Amino acid sequence: MSGIAGIFHRDGQRVERGLLQSLADSLSSCAPDARAIWLDGPVGLAHAMLRTTREATGEQQPASSEGHYWITADARLDCREELIAEVERAGRKTNRPVSDSELILHAYAAWGTACVQHLCGDFSFAIWNARTKNFFCARDHFGIRPFYYAQLGEFFLFSNTLNCMRIHPKVSEVLNDAAIGDFLLFGLNCDNATTSFRDIQRLPPAHCLTFSSSGLNIKRYWAPPTDGRIRYAKDGEYIEHFLALLQDAVADRLRTDRAGILLSGGLDSSSVAAVAKDVSGSTSPSTEIRGYSYVYESLIPNREGEYAREVGDFLRVPVKFLAMDEAQFFERWEDPQLRWPEPIDDPFFAKNLDCYRSLSAECRVLLSGEGCDNLMDFQMWPYVVDMRRRGEWQRLLPDVANYLWVRPFPWRGIRARALRLAGKDPDRPGFPQWLAPEFSRRTNLEARWKEHTGIPKSWMKHPIHPRGHASLSLPEWTNMFEQENAGATDLPVETRYPFLDLRIVNYLLALPPFPWFFQKMLLREAMAGRLPERVRTRPKTPLQGDPLSEQLKRTGAERLKSLSWSADLDRYIDRSALVQPHGKMNAQQASVNSRPYSLNIWLQSARKVRYNMHAEAGNG
Repeated sequence: MSGIAGIFHRDGQRVERGLLQSLADSLSSCAPDARAIWLDGPVGLAHAMLRTTREATGEQQPASSEGHYWITADARLDCREELIAEVERAGRKTNRPVSDSELILHAYAAWGTACVQHLCGDFSFAIWNARTKNFFCARDHFGIRPFYYAQLGEFFLFSNTLNCMRIHPKVSEVLNDAAIGDFLLFGLNCDNATTSFRDIQRLPPAHCLTFSSSGLNIKRYWAPPTDGRIRYAKDGEYIEHFLALLQDAVADRLRTDRAGILLSGGLDSSSVAAVAKDVSGSTSPSTEIRGYSYVYESLIPNREGEYAREVGDFLRVPVKFLAMDEAQFFERWEDPQLRWPEPIDDPFFAKNLDCYRSLSAECRVLLSGEGCDNLMDFQMWPYVVDMRRRGEWQRLLPDVANYLWVRPFPWRGIRARALRLAGKDPDRPGFPQWLAPEFSRRTNLEARWKEHTGIPKSWMKHPIHPRGHASLSLPEWTNMFEQENAGATDLPVETRYPFLDLRIVNYLLALPPFPWFFQKMLLREAMAGRLPERVRTRPKTPLQGDPLSEQLKRTGAERLKSLSWSADLDRYIDRSALVQPHGKMNAQQASVNSRPYSLNIWLQSARKVRYNMHAEAGNG
């Protein structure tokens, strides 16, 4: 992740060089390779470079195209050769090697704001058009790269790092009560367009933004498709097509000398590792592959490390194991280095950050298996309804018969499913009684809590993959991407997600769910001979226990008694009604009742971060 930032005074006021330099300096801890700024009267761009692709070796930003367009970008593009051919057909001349930011500039010069229709990959960028005196900004299809902005009258500020935004003196520290309420109820802000700060907004995934003399305009440029339809005559064609797409997706994310795989021992991450090993061995120059596996050795029963080791041995990939057993409840909460941009629903955040720090010392690129579970979320009934509507009886009858033959009867969980169908989740805690009454009334939290029961039915638009398709728009994705982003961890390492490649998403949403998504048959068949059979055929296995609950049983929550309390907390929490987490709570209860303490710690650190950033900016 490279750091980006920019300022525009629409009223013509000149950008202050020292302030712009402070924005660039604040980005350098997570992007240490180069820093630069560019100013032209009322507009200024800042960039801090983290080089994670071979094409970025000599890259310099902010960059210009003929002096008319200026870009600052955090980008890693897919389908580069296809895009190069497109822009050259459109009359643009490219010089090899061409960086991803240069390609975006070429695309903008060729197609204007429609350039986003031609881009694939992970990106967050801003382009200043010196001719029309306006900014064009965009965020990638799934929001893997963040983009934040503030519009305060004639003033426009943006960055891909939230703490960088807070340096500017025009941006207030007033919190967004709706976002804080969401965090306390659900563990994250459910609005992809806002942040925890009133003045700082978030550009949602698959959206672009234009700021000009006529104002601010935001529009969506893409949505997961609902009309794709791929039907092959032979089963092998489905598998070959999928494997080719997965190989391309992994290859596009391996344009680096060394990459790590977040290896759980499950099918998804192991498949990414297998394909990465194949791809790295068939390209020149090759990429060194190594695995990293989070394991529990004593806290909970866990065999994931055993499977991860077997995968590593099979692929001849070294695997480093990161033991999580000793993670402590709110460990080092007072550490000024734990500067999280927004509240985080993780009492073990210090240990997780330590692990990321260990990874960042060895590689700058990590590949993750996230996304496959959602895209291969199997649903039979919508598929049956769709085939019936189309009159596809020759396919419907054998598919239903085969499904009934292979499907095990779901004895387990019948009562829980019945309760959920009735709108009652047996594990869901009640509405928190420790919320400050006035805050709860003002933000209508109880009504919001009642409405939040899963994916809204209005999102279920895909005819045969309604749940998987809708799940791609969940705010949990944005939350995860931003917490793993270098702008949040403050570490020079970025995570990439091959299953969230646009080509794979479009392909999977066009396939029949049976038999291909039933127990992930498509992925299992594609991995035949590429993974140990024990791993390739093992069923999906959740953790055999909740780490938070088990740690509370082991050590309790004594650390909470030593916490100091932020004066700002009383606005949100009735401290007299707090329920301290303990080992007899289930996982959801322990998590919900930990959130007031997480918010308290964040409120204190947020004040310190603001003070320290302004002190550093002043010294700079």
